[in-house]
Amino acid sequence: MQLMKSARYLSTRSFALLTVLTIHAGLASAQAPTTDAAGAVFVLSNQATGNTVLAYDRSANGTLSYTGTYSTGGRGAGTGADPLGSQGSLTLANGFLLAVNAGSNDVSLFAVRGSKLVLVDRKLSGGTMPVSIAVKGFIAYVVNAAGTPDVSGFYIDPIGQRLIPLPNSQRPLAGGNSAQPADVNFTTNGEELIVTEKGTQLIDTYKLDFLGYASAPTSHASSGVTPFGFAVTDRNDVIVSEAGTGAVSSYDADEPGHLQPISNSVPLGQNAPCWLVATGDGRFAYTANAGSGTLSSLEVTANGTVHLLNAVAGVVSAPLDLAMTKNSKFLYVREGNGAVTGFQVNPNGSLASVGSVTGVPAGAQGIAAR
Repeated sequence: MQLMKSARYLSTRSFALLTVLTIHAGLASAQAPTTDAAGAVFVLSNQATGNTVLAYDRSANGTLSYTGTYSTGGRGAGTGADPLGSQGSLTLANGFLLAVNAGSNDVSLFAVRGSKLVLVDRKLSGGTMPVSIAVKGFIAYVVNAAGTPDVSGFYIDPIGQRLIPLPNSQRPLAGGNSAQPADVNFTTNGEELIVTEKGTQLIDTYKLDFLGYASAPTSHASSGVTPFGFAVTDRNDVIVSEAGTGAVSSYDADEPGHLQPISNSVPLGQNAPCWLVATGDGRFAYTANAGSGTLSSLEVTANGTVHLLNAVAGVVSAPLDLAMTKNSKFLYVREGNGAVTGFQVNPNGSLASVGSVTGVPAGAQGIAAR
């Protein structure tokens, strides 16, 4: 199956979806909010009294400086060590920033202008307690964790700068009320949606039709305990953190509806590796290990096999989320002590600290970088 990676082809469904999104992308490039060349990092405050996004300028050397705080118009879940239990509660895509409001059951859409934000829309999430949101082209899906957990779809209108709910797009999670979803994302080719379930040790996949509607879920057993955050590489390999096992696994997602295990539970020697990101070229992955106060680095080979590079690639205080810049040059970690710490990603996969900023409120969860 791995040999087929160099000979992928677009199905009729994915080609149709790509055509639609390409047309809209062309319109968006002419009329959507423009962004400047400066980098930025955004952190979700997740406060129950009023959710906000904290914005930071990112300099060429990776250091951050606070620029402002922007209301989402909704409410967060409140304080706690890990109030959302998720990755992807704040997502950048196509000149927009999407944020979940777990306390008011809705999603906010911001236009991004450098490190400045403009709130342009807010819509109900299609369920209760949205915790993670993913975007592919101009299709978005949010996963709702409470009540009857589900995924729900949206179209991002780049011209009107609004979120349009996809009617009747709600789909249940395979684990039902026991699911405890952690993360949602698309496969690289956009043909499938993936959700990790902390409560059931399942990974769900949903096939998408050319309009962006998801099928019923197909469940797959996780290689280890508590599948949490994950990244999908450009080769369509899914790299998943296992918070309960203290490990990372990888899967081949080339064939829709199937997740073929590649590396089973590679041990990190660290506790509670909950959040995971990968470089854009898919060569390296990093975990935030909440129980150990560390970051771990891994190498991902061309066939999706995962090897531990450094169990302690960085030392931080109670890491609770992390994000990679689009060019994969910098990695940023939201820490439990109210700080955001940055690391330069070196060509060999090692990390070098570029400093921290403080002042993030307790209970904040969700980080995105560009």
